[in-house]
Amino acid sequence: MRFEVDAILFDIDGTLVDSTPVVERTWRTWAAEHGRDADEILRVCHGRRSEDTIADLLPPPERAAAVEELARLELSDMDGVIALPAVKSLLDGLPKDRWAAVTSGSQELMRARLAVAGLPVPDVLIAADDVSAGKPDPEGYFKAAAALGYDIARCLVVEDAPAGLRAGQNAGARTLAVATSHDAAELTADAVVDDLTSCRVDRVAGGLVVTVSSGPG
Repeated sequence: MRFEVDAILFDIDGTLVDSTPVVERTWRTWAAEHGRDADEILRVCHGRRSEDTIADLLPPPERAAAVEELARLELSDMDGVIALPAVKSLLDGLPKDRWAAVTSGSQELMRARLAVAGLPVPDVLIAADDVSAGKPDPEGYFKAAAALGYDIARCLVVEDAPAGLRAGQNAGARTLAVATSHDAAELTADAVVDDLTSCRVDRVAGGLVVTVSSGPG
């Protein structure tokens, strides 16, 4: 499959960096301290803002402190955060004005994880603190496309989680799913791959061509 697009909009956790182990560790620590079922939380938290997950678990007076507590846990644990396969070479080959990141994490946390993984920080990074509604709401993707100066319909959203893919679809973008944190059967997108080793990006006059060479398996 080929995508002819103006820009690529990437999620970060699970798409550019392998942070699944640390995400699970921090949520399990938080759940134990709050008497919550960690497995139940982990089934729904991927790809969503922490504040949105916590809003489903705690009454309003307790939420702000809980979000701050989780943020401290996340920032204190970078063990095992690495770049996913083929990501660094792919990003290094992209013009800075042709890609952005849209994440459910905070600016501080995502910039730290990108740095630990040895990956570039994009000029346009839309984080949890930059939107009024998190994924699957499309606000973040609309903002990223606008900041780059492109029509969202001419952008490719690359995501690893169902909530993020729905955000891209709700925005009207084309979508590419990487089955790095979820089974491929859980992911609905225009194309699904195991990881970004299956993709090649070529610069062409006026945009980019993303070629997907194979699917999961």
